[in-house]
Amino acid sequence: MKPLVFGIGIVVAFIIQTTLLPLISIKGVQPDLLLIIVVSGGLLVGKEQGVGLGFFSGLVQDLASGTVFGVNTLSKIATGYAAGTLERKVFKEKFWLPVIGVLGATFFNNFLQIFVLSLLGYPLNINEIITTILYPVGYNIVLALPVHFLVLKLIRKLD
Repeated sequence: MKPLVFGIGIVVAFIIQTTLLPLISIKGVQPDLLLIIVVSGGLLVGKEQGVGLGFFSGLVQDLASGTVFGVNTLSKIATGYAAGTLERKVFKEKFWLPVIGVLGATFFNNFLQIFVLSLLGYPLNINEIITTILYPVGYNIVLALPVHFLVLKLIRKLD
């Protein structure tokens, strides 16, 4: 039941991310709702589920984006795994957990994407790197708390 519910949740989050969140973008930068869900899921239910959420959300993004296929999937899987390894070491109800988790995960996820793209030979300049790594952090932190507690509520309801 959990995979189906989380799959539907990821599809709904992707629809929100691609339709509503561009309306509040600044200079083309918008929050990554799927990344926040992957981090929250990993922190709350462990690395196996974090990897699963990362795979499915990255795959959905890759299929719809038209960019280099697999970059989002790879980075979200790694991010979900990293967040999931912390599951037993954190207090799930603390308000600072999603903020710090999303802060680190946004840097990690976006840096990994840039690293893979640079390995593939895509030229990147410093302005693109700053825009890609730093700007989404603020947006993701703003959404981290509500999304995290929504995921926490959903997990408790499913258990």
